[in-house]
Amino acid sequence: MPFSQRQRPLYEVKANLFKGLAHPFRIRVLELLAASPEVSVAELQRETGLEASHLSQHLSVLRRHRLVEAERRASHVYYRLADPRVADLLAVARGLLLGILESDGALLDDAQGLPAIGGTAA
Repeated sequence: MPFSQRQRPLYEVKANLFKGLAHPFRIRVLELLAASPEVSVAELQRETGLEASHLSQHLSVLRRHRLVEAERRASHVYYRLADPRVADLLAVARGLLLGILESDGALLDDAQGLPAIGGTAA
C-alpha cells in the first residue's frame, strides 16, 4: 500500500536522517560524540584527520539533520549529540554490521576492533 500525501513528509524526514548518516567521516564524528558528553572542533579534527573545511562541511550536514548541536565558548566550538538515542542508533547499526560480516572472518575481526560506542544498545 503506498503511503499517503500526509505521510510523505514523515518519510522524507526519516530519509533525510539517514542521508545525514551516509558518510564514513560523519559516522566517525558521531561515534566520537557518543563516547563523550561534548567534543571540541579541534579534537574532532585531530581524531578524524580531516582538514578544517571538510570537517566543517560534515558538521554542517549533521547539524542540518539535527543529529548534533554546537555551542560556542570564547574562541572554541563544542559539539554534542542532539539526542542520546543517536548513540543507541550507532550501536544497533554496529551490531547489524557485525551480523552481516559474520560470514567474512577478516572483515569481522576488523569490525570488532572498532572503538567502543556510547549508548544503551548492545
